[in-house]
Amino acid sequence: MVVVAYGQIIPENFLKISKLSFINIHASLLPKWRGAAPIQRAIMHGDEKLGVSIMKIEKKLDSGPVFLKKELSLDPNRTYGEIEEKLSVIGADLLIENLKKIENEEAKSIDQVHAEATYARKIDKAETKINWNLEANKVIRHVHALSPNPGAWFEYKNERFKVLRAKKNTNSGKPGSVLDEKLTIGCKSDSIQILEIQRQGKNKQSVKEFLLGAKITRGSNLS
Repeated sequence: MVVVAYGQIIPENFLKISKLSFINIHASLLPKWRGAAPIQRAIMHGDEKLGVSIMKIEKKLDSGPVFLKKELSLDPNRTYGEIEEKLSVIGADLLIENLKKIENEEAKSIDQVHAEATYARKIDKAETKINWNLEANKVIRHVHALSPNPGAWFEYKNERFKVLRAKKNTNSGKPGSVLDEKLTIGCKSDSIQILEIQRQGKNKQSVKEFLLGAKITRGSNLS
């Protein structure tokens, strides 16, 4: 039995069926980032690497022995959506490799070191709003970890805007303040320049396209 992104615990009475073995594709380098949002949490945390693990399912969450792993360098300029797409291809290839090993009775697994486990809790709506009182690097990681969905956002004139991609700028200013006409926003230290944005109810746009129609003027404060 192969489980992918199921989001629930397999009941123990199924796991005990002697003729069945349950394996799972998990988008982290287990035992790091067990749980619901491993890619997002790895990005937010600023990890240098992430990856995919093929593991045997046991009663506890993402705790079973690992058959295969493959790691990938985490590019801080990539979004959650882009990384997920890349890892899905890697995971599919690893799954096929593992199934062939099982078929040929060559599959070997290694127990996880449970003391090293970390947990990737589900993304809560309450944490999606951008906190401009963080350092620029942390704001960018937050933005990229939530892009394209659910999206990190700010409010301006009672309208919500999602930021889907950003880069660091060394300009400084009051956190949440618009520093120039290119949508550079002050943070606790340094600033971010917004590269992709999505207006409420609209499609995503490059910031250049967005500023042709909408104006968020220099000196404005974003909440």
